[in-house]
Amino acid sequence: MTHRSGFACFVGRPNAGKSTLTNALVGTKVAITSSKPQTTRHAIRGIVHRDDAQLVIVDTPGVHKPRTLLGQRLNDVVRETWSEVDVVGFCVPADEKVGPGDRYIASELRKVAKRTPVIGIVTKTDVAKPEQIAEQLLALQDVLDFEELIPVSAVDGFQVKQLEDLLVARLPEGPQLYPDGDLTDEPEQTLVAELIREAALEGVRDELPHSIAVTVEEMLPREDKRDLLDIYATVYVERPSQKGIILGHQGERMKAVGAQARQQIQKLLGTKVYLNLHVKVAKDWQRDPKQLRRLGF
Repeated sequence: MTHRSGFACFVGRPNAGKSTLTNALVGTKVAITSSKPQTTRHAIRGIVHRDDAQLVIVDTPGVHKPRTLLGQRLNDVVRETWSEVDVVGFCVPADEKVGPGDRYIASELRKVAKRTPVIGIVTKTDVAKPEQIAEQLLALQDVLDFEELIPVSAVDGFQVKQLEDLLVARLPEGPQLYPDGDLTDEPEQTLVAELIREAALEGVRDELPHSIAVTVEEMLPREDKRDLLDIYATVYVERPSQKGIILGHQGERMKAVGAQARQQIQKLLGTKVYLNLHVKVAKDWQRDPKQLRRLGF
């Protein structure tokens, strides 16, 4: 039996369902998902293990016309990723018209499509009517010359397996790239920081879309209790007024963030966690190269 292995990535406008699809394929939560665009900042990889293949999914930030230095860096991450994978999945939600953002991405994709197969994926079919889905598939044919077009829903599992087969068929033959149990190659600290950030974004969607960054300062097992992990993390915002929003009345909001993040982190790491969160103001960090570097971008 031949074994295939290689890399795939999903691209699309922010919030086109890329992370949810990655999680559905990998079968566990590796990429953070949120209804807020711009939540994924690292090329987090999810790994799909099969007897006949190993598919490594690189999850990229959503592509958009950049307005800040952070935006530019995010777009660079995406382009680098596209040029290194074996197959690209271009995601467009079934319930939103194909727009200028999608055409912008398609025009960028044309540059790689000559050497990398691109599959058109209509996502979120669970929230669209059959005729909407059909219209979307037709509309996509005009956008780019896709190798294949497929409608899927990561939420109810519709055609997720078929999509996996289409991606695997385009991988080169080769041995396993990662050990069997691995689901992602991101260092644990990065995943922990992302989970905290996801929890911090939860209730403040509209007020602070991308003004939040998180760094994990320390992660160590507690001396006297080996089954307890102490995690110290800092949540950065850009302005003092945002600090108040994140903390909430008498710190209530921050307590809720900590509790939610702790649950997710315990699930991820399989151990009890003590989570210590601090909020700091890093003035206009998205526009400052020095601060971007310090925060890991």
